[in-house]
Amino acid sequence: MGLLSDWRDHAYGLDDRTEEGKNFWLTYFNKEKAVYQQLLAHKEYVEQGTVKELAEKYDMTIELMVGFLDGINESLREENDLENLTEDTVVKLDFEPESLYMNMVDCNAEWLYTLPEWNDILDEDRRKELFKEAKSRKTIVKPKKIGRNDPCPCGSGKKYKKCCGANV
Repeated sequence: MGLLSDWRDHAYGLDDRTEEGKNFWLTYFNKEKAVYQQLLAHKEYVEQGTVKELAEKYDMTIELMVGFLDGINESLREENDLENLTEDTVVKLDFEPESLYMNMVDCNAEWLYTLPEWNDILDEDRRKELFKEAKSRKTIVKPKKIGRNDPCPCGSGKKYKKCCGANV
């Protein structure tokens, strides 16, 4: 088993209603928040090192660092190969701020997308636009139902029931 599957088996196998599960996720979310605060404060948006080096730098266990890498991977300009991750694998965290912000909104990670560090990166209006865009990506819009007596959308000029709707 690799580090990623170990992380997923352990983290997602915990019942977050138990004391153990609550403590695990509380620890993870606090560590995750601290890493993002540091990354966003640098404003270079690129971090590189082995999994072990990054875990030590950000005061995390290897397991929690793998969880962090799993969470940020889709926001990176070039995703890391997490399936074959080892402690000595060099990973690169090169993220685009707007993409990262939107992914945080998509995940309902309010503790991350409301970090004060965002104020120096994206102005409030831009964050509102990105928030709205991220939320609208999940909104399903059903097309207007065509009435039997409405003109057929194919452009024939006939009523829908006498044209394309005749076979429905």
